[in-house]
Amino acid sequence: MKRIDERTIVAGQIDPEEVPALAAAGVKMIVNNRPDGEERGQPPGAEIEAAALAAGLAYRHIPVHSGGLSRDMVDAMAEALDAADGTVLAFCLSGTRSAYLWALARSQQGAGGDELIEQAAAAGYDLSPLARFFR
Repeated sequence: MKRIDERTIVAGQIDPEEVPALAAAGVKMIVNNRPDGEERGQPPGAEIEAAALAAGLAYRHIPVHSGGLSRDMVDAMAEALDAADGTVLAFCLSGTRSAYLWALARSQQGAGGDELIEQAAAAGYDLSPLARFFR
């Protein structure tokens, strides 16, 4: 798990059993960016959602398929970031799709591209393929 800004953490796949510890660590919302059934053995999103709700966390499912990101996905992520009452944990297989979606949503909200690239790089993510999309 890597903190990408003051309110957002990105991560690879999480398990439902990890959710109580995430809540105890201050996470307030989980954003699942994985489509169900993407990989054998992947926990279903419904199980993670149930664990999140049981732990008192908000949950959003914004699946990013291999076909890429869409405006609707970016809008949904921006809305999730706005709605969160504290730290958001966004996850996918490796964290990269979540980092991309976070950056595009933050850009839409007015964050500068250079700042986003620097923040993501500090967390180990390369946003250079997205640079032309930043405001």
